[in-house]
Amino acid sequence: MTRLSVNINKIATLRNSRGGNVPDVVAVAQDIERFGAEGITVHPRPDERHIRYQDARDLKSVVTTEYNIEGNPIPKFVDLVLEVKPTQVTLVPDSVDAITSNAGWDTHKNADFLKEVISTFKDAGIRTSIFVDPVSKQVEGAAKTGADRIELYTETYAKTFVKDPQQAVRSFTEAAVVANEVGLGINAGHDLNLDNIRYFKENVPNLLEVSIGHALICESLYLGLENVINMYLHRLK
Repeated sequence: MTRLSVNINKIATLRNSRGGNVPDVVAVAQDIERFGAEGITVHPRPDERHIRYQDARDLKSVVTTEYNIEGNPIPKFVDLVLEVKPTQVTLVPDSVDAITSNAGWDTHKNADFLKEVISTFKDAGIRTSIFVDPVSKQVEGAAKTGADRIELYTETYAKTFVKDPQQAVRSFTEAAVVANEVGLGINAGHDLNLDNIRYFKENVPNLLEVSIGHALICESLYLGLENVINMYLHRLK
């Protein structure tokens, strides 16, 4: 089965737009789990424009499924992850001013850095995942860093899917085959939605987890959060 982890950054964005604590990020995370999601993902950025570092701390005591913290492993982020000790940390090479994640790691150029950071997290008992593009060479490089998993960056799939699903998924299938051969678990995320998720799951062998935020929250404006979560679960199983 492929697990659904819901990224709640957009909930925090809505809260921050007015100040106060509405909607309550912690309460929404609990509701999302109650509706059937199998994980909660947060991606705190240095400017804390959506998820705040304190949110990540507050969620630790209430998340009962898998807890995934994503981010660029700058010292402040590393300290946060070691303090919270989530189920999984996903390393993303975001620039400080990035609106959203826009590329995977060059796992060869950054090999020494990634090995050091991953070793630190694994010594703390935290599962590690690396955000990568669907390129076999980068997947092979990820395996050499000591990571447990990769997260395939799926923006190109989402953009191409509407025109040519087979072409859109081809590189992801190939990358997944390599990941399976070198012993890496496979996660995926970015612009996956109700329209394209089933085809992706069917064509990426041994897909363990998807992390979905922006699309899921947007779809929930029309269909309702509980309903949308169950629609994803149906497509993933």
